[in-house]
Amino acid sequence: MNRSMLKKQTPWKWILGTVIIAILYTGCKNEELIQPGDTLPVAYKKALSLYRAEEYGDAASAFETVISVGRGTDYAENAYFYLAESYFKNERYLLAANSYERFIGQYPRSPKRQTAAFKEAMSYYNLSPRYRIDQTYTRQAIEKFRLFISRYPDTQEADQAAQYLTEMRSKLAKKHFHAAEMYMRTDQYEAAIIYYDLVINDFPESSWAERALVDEIAAYNEYASKSIPSKQRERYQKAVQSYEKYLQLFPNGPNRQKAEAYVDNARAALADLSPVVEEEQTTSADQ
Repeated sequence: MNRSMLKKQTPWKWILGTVIIAILYTGCKNEELIQPGDTLPVAYKKALSLYRAEEYGDAASAFETVISVGRGTDYAENAYFYLAESYFKNERYLLAANSYERFIGQYPRSPKRQTAAFKEAMSYYNLSPRYRIDQTYTRQAIEKFRLFISRYPDTQEADQAAQYLTEMRSKLAKKHFHAAEMYMRTDQYEAAIIYYDLVINDFPESSWAERALVDEIAAYNEYASKSIPSKQRERYQKAVQSYEKYLQLFPNGPNRQKAEAYVDNARAALADLSPVVEEEQTTSADQ
């Protein structure tokens, strides 16, 4: 047999070998999956083996099967939990959150309930996007972490939950703060002040609250300077009030020097307004 004939035959041998390997693999794979006629214990064992082999997609399908045929049994209870775990480890966090919630609802006295409650909150935490995007999942994570802390206050997971809760609240504060900045750039001062107030009042513990209060003083100054004369005094006074609030909440704040510069501007503007206002009041009294 010459060399050219060997070259022509070699690809066919390789293809045939590949097909045989694929068939053998498929056969082995099928043996790992639940088959018609498998008993409930066998089905559960197969599902757990897939989970331990980190075949989380197949494991989830297998646990669903165990749940459907084993309702009311211990196998179903464990399958509910491992179904959620399979989704979580496969990074299908929304399905995981829903499955943990179902498990807690179905088995409120299960010893795995605490773990499920924490993992449900962690699922929403993992779904939480960067701050500029819609924060629905962030709020759900906050709600679930709060609920976990109230139910399991003296646990190691509660300490972790508190840290994640602080992180999620800071993300919401950051979102409101940057919304305020956006409105400032477009000279929409009332809207900016509303968002600064949201940061200050709803997230006072966050690092963004101190900055928001300083920038709120500046916002009132800008707003007043561009207002009609009859509105300027009121708005400069609000700048001063925001500064006084700053002193109460953040007496040693890192941006205090900037806040003092802003309030000095507000007070100077008020002093310049005083003669005009007194003249207007005198004229009004004479009339």
